[in-house]
Amino acid sequence: MIRITNTLTGQKEDFAPRGDVVRMYVCGVTPYDESHIGHAMSYVIFDTIRRYLEYRDYRVNYVQNFTDVDDKIIARANKLGVSATELADRFIAEYYRDMDALNIRRADVYPRVTEEIPGIIEVVEGLVQRGHAYLVHGDVYFRVASDPDYGKLSHRSLESLLAGARVEVGELKENPMDFALWKSAKPGEPAWDSPWGPGRPGWHIECSAMCIRHLGESIDIHGGGQDLIFPHHENEVAQSESYTGVVPFARYWLHNGLLRLGEEKMSKSLGNLVTIKEVLAKHTADALRLFILSSHYRSPLTYTAEGLEAMQRGSDRLGQAARAASPESAEKLNAEEYRRRFITAMDDDFNTPQAMGTLFDLARDINRAREEGVSVQEAQSTLRELAGVLGLTLAEAEAEEITAAPFIDLLIQIRAELRASKQWSLSDKIRMQLQELGIVLEDKPQGTTWKKA
Repeated sequence: MIRITNTLTGQKEDFAPRGDVVRMYVCGVTPYDESHIGHAMSYVIFDTIRRYLEYRDYRVNYVQNFTDVDDKIIARANKLGVSATELADRFIAEYYRDMDALNIRRADVYPRVTEEIPGIIEVVEGLVQRGHAYLVHGDVYFRVASDPDYGKLSHRSLESLLAGARVEVGELKENPMDFALWKSAKPGEPAWDSPWGPGRPGWHIECSAMCIRHLGESIDIHGGGQDLIFPHHENEVAQSESYTGVVPFARYWLHNGLLRLGEEKMSKSLGNLVTIKEVLAKHTADALRLFILSSHYRSPLTYTAEGLEAMQRGSDRLGQAARAASPESAEKLNAEEYRRRFITAMDDDFNTPQAMGTLFDLARDINRAREEGVSVQEAQSTLRELAGVLGLTLAEAEAEEITAAPFIDLLIQIRAELRASKQWSLSDKIRMQLQELGIVLEDKPQGTTWKKA
């Protein structure tokens, strides 16, 4: 029996989906910039959860949205002199490339806000009609006081939330905690016609409308990062259950811990991002997946270059054990116990660190058995099977990429010293020659990084 820690109840519960198909929704990206390893962390985790559910013979209908109209998209598009649609399309394409490179299986449906406007308007209209929302000068707000359970997901009372709430200048809310379902149009922004005039959806309402349309009024699993618990997921619960009258909106809420760089959360606003492309220029996808899965999904994870290097070595060990030639022998290494250990670990709230430990134990014993002349073909097949549940390919690393990385890093260090001593021509020569070799340098406030062109 799979047991899952449910954010809603704060307890570990037996997993019992309502029907034959597990309905699973995970909040997607706002595509205005390149995906970073914080995104990789969340989507590797939920990809692994999906893979394991399917390994345990569940069918999964997996939906993940794109927020393709948003304040950040509009601001970035205006800065670059392109349309919001063009910018979003560009980074959605980049997102797909990054996720494919990480061996993350694609969702069954990727709804986009701009393609779901009629359904969003329908939900907002329903909330207004039921007294859960109200109109103020073309804006529509959700009335949190109409939901007696508001705060149940984040385990906070409305009174405690009100104590820290504030109203933005120009807002005419009934309550500081009320949140926008529909925003009236501003000059130069994308807008759609609605019963309340031209405008666009608020952030939270999109996920409710998409989830209801593509998965139904009550789903099995809703996932996302811990930073989404409040206000995004709290508001999602309130507006969804108020609209449909069906409780619960999601039976199991799963939230992954956040990725940190030193003592800080990794985020665009802090400018301390490491993109997926930067990591995959130096390490294999298996190494990054192992790094992410080496920590329990609900725990925070601190990004370090040393940690990734260690997982690259670990990935190489697993791959070598899976690919090594097996002796011809009547005596065979039995791997069934490793399969049982793996399942026991994953059944316990998707305990990937323990499951990974089982893989490394199996790889070690495969190597020992080979040295003793014992056949390991069946054990190798089990290793590949279980590794695949974690999304690992066990493919051989491209030696050129991995061995070149330290030399590129050394050249970057030398270039930094040249720049510090104002030897600009030599530092520029390093940049140009690396560029000729297909290596692009990016100077950032926190240092210089590189990626393949």
